[in-house]
Amino acid sequence: MSDVKTIKKITENRAARHEYYILESHEAGIELFGTEVKSIRGGGVNLKDSWVSITNGQMYARHVNISPYEKGNIFNRDPMRDKRLLMHKKEIKKLYERVKRDGLTLVPLSMYFKGSRVKLQVGLCKGKKLHDKRDSIAERDVKRKLDRVMKSQRY
Repeated sequence: MSDVKTIKKITENRAARHEYYILESHEAGIELFGTEVKSIRGGGVNLKDSWVSITNGQMYARHVNISPYEKGNIFNRDPMRDKRLLMHKKEIKKLYERVKRDGLTLVPLSMYFKGSRVKLQVGLCKGKKLHDKRDSIAERDVKRKLDRVMKSQRY
């Protein structure tokens, strides 16, 4: 039997790629309850405006919105509760030192299933200035126009 686990993407935080330079990314497990996992399987998760903080040696994903499971009744949890992330202590300590020393930010980039487990990709990011955002938008527009021209020249 192979150890290859299938990866199924749930959601991605596109706003983070626009707002930040992503220097590193790390995979973290996430501590969830049963109804939250069922809601995630149905696509009821939003990573926009969320971030990761480290307090007392623990990592928490803040403002990750997992909508309540419609058939969960009394077992549903608060959709905006802080979700604990699961990483090794050494990794958490390294990230904490980088955040404090360099003034970086930890941001959830994407959420996916790896096998039957829910994983969160956490990015170590540096914020973009307004002119940097404009530059990346301009580069994307130029690339899009160039692709259109190349496609029209082929036919």
